[in-house]
Amino acid sequence: MTPPQISIVVPCFNESEVLGTFHTTLLAALEPTRQTFEICYVDDGSADGTRRQLSELAAADPRVRYTSFSRNFGKEAAMLAGLRMSRGDAVVLMDADLQHPPELVPRMLELHRHGYDQVVAQRDRTGEGALRTALSRVYYRLVRRCMEVHVVDGAGDFRLLSRHAVNSVLSLPESNRFSKGIFSWIGFDTASFTYRNVQRAAGTSKWGGRNLLNYGIDGLLSFNSRPLRLAIHTGLWLFLSALVYALWIIANVALNGVDAPGYTTLMTAIVALSGIQLATLGVIGEYVGRIYHEAKRRPHYVVRETDSTRASFPSGAPSAASVGQARTER
Repeated sequence: MTPPQISIVVPCFNESEVLGTFHTTLLAALEPTRQTFEICYVDDGSADGTRRQLSELAAADPRVRYTSFSRNFGKEAAMLAGLRMSRGDAVVLMDADLQHPPELVPRMLELHRHGYDQVVAQRDRTGEGALRTALSRVYYRLVRRCMEVHVVDGAGDFRLLSRHAVNSVLSLPESNRFSKGIFSWIGFDTASFTYRNVQRAAGTSKWGGRNLLNYGIDGLLSFNSRPLRLAIHTGLWLFLSALVYALWIIANVALNGVDAPGYTTLMTAIVALSGIQLATLGVIGEYVGRIYHEAKRRPHYVVRETDSTRASFPSGAPSAASVGQARTER
């Protein structure tokens, strides 16, 4: 069977309200390109009718494929599953909420034909609240200073990857995945363009403040060791502070006499040792935490059913296909 020229990977989580509109809009954008394509939907454990709708779409159109998780494993796992499903020479990652406009896909394909392995659609901040915009800008400034890869403000998951780039992403085995950093880390020739920010067509955002904060922390820790160095620097500064404080106490004792015998030695020891402990625990804790997650070697997700099997598995139990695939790729 000849593989399609284009694969569209669409992670979905509780998108039943907008899924039909998105699918119709996407087909309207793809069919005029006169290229063969497939649409790979990934249901990330939705609690609404998303899985049923995907099953109906796959039954009605052979160009539609889907994978459904046994529970919500997160968008990073859903994108990974979609990339594994894809067979096209060019793969486009996009969301189902229409904040990633399907009409931009032909423009991405045109840039890909000019030789770019990555084409990034970069949104502006139109319509966002002032506080969220300010926090985002501060975060990306911090990221540019700390991370070992370059992550651009507004450059999200809406992008095209060549087959070579997709294979490079899939070759990375880590469990703690931060795709924005991975896309930057693999390199290749990259083109980008900016589009006007679009509000969700229906439903509510799945990215609240807490989720965004945790995602930001994962990004900072995944591609640099500077937080560990910060712990060391903090400990060293506390140690130097203790030394200065000890000298001040000694000078005060020399000038005014001893007010409390043993106080100088006790305070100096407490502050100095606390600084050293903070630095040591910071280093050990971060490394042990990351090693712990990687050493378990769990699959990134568990598959409930796909368009080819339509077979359900017991809740919480991995399918043989998903576990076998994970072991093979690792």
